Amino acid sequence: MREGQAPTGLIRREDYSAPAYRILSVDLTFDLDPAKTLVGSKLRITRDAATPAGTPLRLDGEGLSLLRCLGDGESLSFRHEEGGALIIDNPPAAETFTLEIRNTCAPEKNLELSGLYTSGGGFFTQCEAEGFRRITYFLDRPDVMAVYSVTLRADKAKYPVLLSNGNLVEQGSLDNGRHYAKWHDPFPKPAYLFALVAADLVCREQKITSRAGKEHLLQVYVRRGDLGKTEHAMASLIASVAWDEARFGLSLDLERFMIVAVSDFNMGAMENKGLNIFNTKYVLASPATATDADFAGIESVVGHEYFHNWTGNRITCRDWFQLSLKEGLTVYRDQEFSMDMAGSASAAAVQRIGDVKRLREFQFPEDSGPMAHPVRPDSYVEINNFYTTTVYEKGAEVVRMQDTLVGRAGFRRGMDLYFQRHDGQAVTCDDFAQAIADANPDSPLAANLAQFKHWYAQAGTPRLSARTRWDATAGRLRLTLTQSALPSPGQADKQAFVIPVRLGLLARDGRALPLQLDGEAAPAGTERVLVLSATEQSFDFVGLGDAGEAGPVPSLLRGFSAPVVLDDGLDSAERLLLLRHDADAFNRWEAAQRLLQELLLAALPGDGDLPALDEALVEALRAVLREDGLDAAFKELALTPPIESVIAEQVEAVDPQRIHRLREQLRAQLAERLHADWAWAWDAHQLREGYRPDAHQSGCRALANLALQMLVLHAVAHGDEVWPGRAYQRVKDGGCMTERLGALLALVHGGSALAGAALERFHADARGDDLVLDKWFAIQAAATEPLGAPGSVAPRIRALLQHPDFSLKNPNRVRNLISTFCRDNPAAFHRADAGGYVLWADVVLALDAFNPQIAARIARHLERWRVLAEPWRSAAREAVARVAGHPRLSADVREIVGKALDA
Repeated sequence: MREGQAPTGLIRREDYSAPAYRILSVDLTFDLDPAKTLVGSKLRITRDAATPAGTPLRLDGEGLSLLRCLGDGESLSFRHEEGGALIIDNPPAAETFTLEIRNTCAPEKNLELSGLYTSGGGFFTQCEAEGFRRITYFLDRPDVMAVYSVTLRADKAKYPVLLSNGNLVEQGSLDNGRHYAKWHDPFPKPAYLFALVAADLVCREQKITSRAGKEHLLQVYVRRGDLGKTEHAMASLIASVAWDEARFGLSLDLERFMIVAVSDFNMGAMENKGLNIFNTKYVLASPATATDADFAGIESVVGHEYFHNWTGNRITCRDWFQLSLKEGLTVYRDQEFSMDMAGSASAAAVQRIGDVKRLREFQFPEDSGPMAHPVRPDSYVEINNFYTTTVYEKGAEVVRMQDTLVGRAGFRRGMDLYFQRHDGQAVTCDDFAQAIADANPDSPLAANLAQFKHWYAQAGTPRLSARTRWDATAGRLRLTLTQSALPSPGQADKQAFVIPVRLGLLARDGRALPLQLDGEAAPAGTERVLVLSATEQSFDFVGLGDAGEAGPVPSLLRGFSAPVVLDDGLDSAERLLLLRHDADAFNRWEAAQRLLQELLLAALPGDGDLPALDEALVEALRAVLREDGLDAAFKELALTPPIESVIAEQVEAVDPQRIHRLREQLRAQLAERLHADWAWAWDAHQLREGYRPDAHQSGCRALANLALQMLVLHAVAHGDEVWPGRAYQRVKDGGCMTERLGALLALVHGGSALAGAALERFHADARGDDLVLDKWFAIQAAATEPLGAPGSVAPRIRALLQHPDFSLKNPNRVRNLISTFCRDNPAAFHRADAGGYVLWADVVLALDAFNPQIAARIARHLERWRVLAEPWRSAAREAVARVAGHPRLSADVREIVGKALDA
């Protein structure tokens, strides 16, 4: 799309209409062959009572060869639309009829990895959002739910494992070395939840008994040689089943539940009913090959996909605009699962901080860019472009606010009512919110439901301002909260949101003060939730006579109770008080981050160096680092400076090189001023016991790795070879991948002369392990741009594109090299000579020729080119325009670059 050109194929939520025809049951037969797979489908179709007989039947199809089309046993005339859809102008007149179709597809040519495709010598599927139409002709929309029976036939030697949704009904041998398996899923589902797998795989099995006394078989399938890396995935699945029964009363509803791992996969995982297909990244793990973060990611993603069994499968979305109905709710559920699995309140707080960090680093920028959209979008050109952090992570925050407004017990009542009303249906975000409110009629959510739904309808991140007025004589504090929202594409004016604000008040000596609002008879604890529903509201706290002459310090938005940008009006001294004394772990972390962030922002204007760190700040950080009883993972988070992209979000014209320089100077000062403390932290957090990926051990390793980074950075600056040597030795013989990778990162980001040899050793030790090699590529893509030698990283990335272990056809490899470079290494990507932008455009266009979904994800890394200062701004725009001007651009990429140019 060229600048100023209107998008084609725009789909609007307001144009939704119920299907004229529905499919009651589906009987599918597959004769699997890589070059030409034969697909037979028998569909029991019913016409809506309001649809006149003879109304044309339109079935979605793409890239298929039609062999036969029968209606109630008789041949039917048909035609094809441009794009491949099948139109039957005169379907059978009966209200319910049987349609039989035979067609072929070519899995080995399917490089888009959407529909039925081959990978590693096996067959796999990915049907969300619109991949089923690449398998056979169908009403490929989420509000058409049918019961499926599937028969798979294939060569037994090549494909000994034949899997599909539901329960195994029958299996056996056929002539010519072939075999078959029949599967039946008793629960109606939309086509996007269909799955099949035919491959040479091995399986880890575990039988479990549910709380209801039913026995279920859990299975994890992987390629031969990987079975030893599936123990954690199985343990995570067992924990997920138990948690959902305990927390929400939701039991596994099939005889078996299967997970299959595949290395070529566009997404992280897919919740196909009873047959989840996973990216290997979220299944395979051993201490020698996976980091603590990898283990945590597996637990989270396994939980997420299992929880979809109810929130996404049993109840699905009416249309794709309602995507957050299943994704936002299920992200909330997997976040709660991970916090409960953390094992302690402090570890749960660390999990919450991590979730908020990801929201701010990825979703907040999306909310201020050309692709900004509401949690429930109003329109799209390509639905694959809306599997976004807004729909997922911000959608989860919208669900979390509902939990906050009705309470945990009230939210469970609302979930129960939601399932009572809508099990087996395709519904909307409104239906979900209504159920939560109706189950809690006296809650703030019910009282403000219509206004609360603005969170679903309005894009952008609200701004929340807080100011206080203290009356020491009366012991009275007035807190005034003000909300505002900036314009976003298609939404110039915003209405007020409903914002739950969890807060506490601290005396200047750090005491938590009792909270009593004017008009209340007595204090009600030291923490509460205020509900802001107007543009501006004031709340008067009384009974604070012992707060001192200076008055209380507010601790606002505890636990990040709403996805807003907060201007709390606090000064550095007040932030230091929160850092030392706040009972809320999130706000302690927030205080540390804001202190470091404000230091960097104050130094950005001009071209001078970062001023020396204030001694009070250094002492406060030292106190956190050495505080007994404080979770080591929290310490690591608190003492890690804000990343460069977070700083860039705070300024109007972004100078990536200036931000990088100042942040590197901040790292250097922290390494220098806390040198003895880092040495203590390294020694104090070494582990002697066997590896466990639990919160305690993971926290110790995280803090030890941060300490090692700081010690190597300091050593390189002072010409000391000891700490780089120790780091290199750890790369060679570290006790687990987390230790080895942490040491390698210390050498690379510290600019050590040993980094090159360490990278070579790491690559050799990978021994062809795909997921370890992904890490090797990612480390180099994120390598710190040396302050004295700018421009050295981008040429290395281009060289790595030609490395024998790299392939553009593998999404994991592309994400680890290209996305890491463009997203996580701004100083190297945003080069003065535009080399990073040229590389970006080359990769986007090369990918778009065969995998538009992944190309579009890479394209998004330059969608916000307008925020850059010159000369980067003009150079980036030229690269975006180059991509937009390509004559054979996919709809996926065209939508991204078109909106970027038109913003």
